Amino acid sequence: MTEKMFLCGITIEELANALREILTVSTTVNKRNEDELITREEACKLLSINKTSLWKHTKSGRLKSYGIGNRVYYKYNELLESIKPLNH
Repeated sequence: MTEKMFLCGITIEELANALREILTVSTTVNKRNEDELITREEACKLLSINKTSLWKHTKSGRLKSYGIGNRVYYKYNELLESIKPLNH
């Protein structure tokens, strides 16, 4: 997907800060182990949803959770796969 950005009224410093933030997020995402288990809080942040929505998607079967002890986790790569159709 190609995105276009038009720059009007932005300083070089603001552009540099915005690019730095994008690169930091991209680097963090690429360093994750694809089979890594992440917490509900991390899953919510990754999907940009709240815990109620996460629970609803899990309950409906759209997302698969893994219980270890009394904690709930999600596989990072499965969460990424679940949002791929939204990006097309």
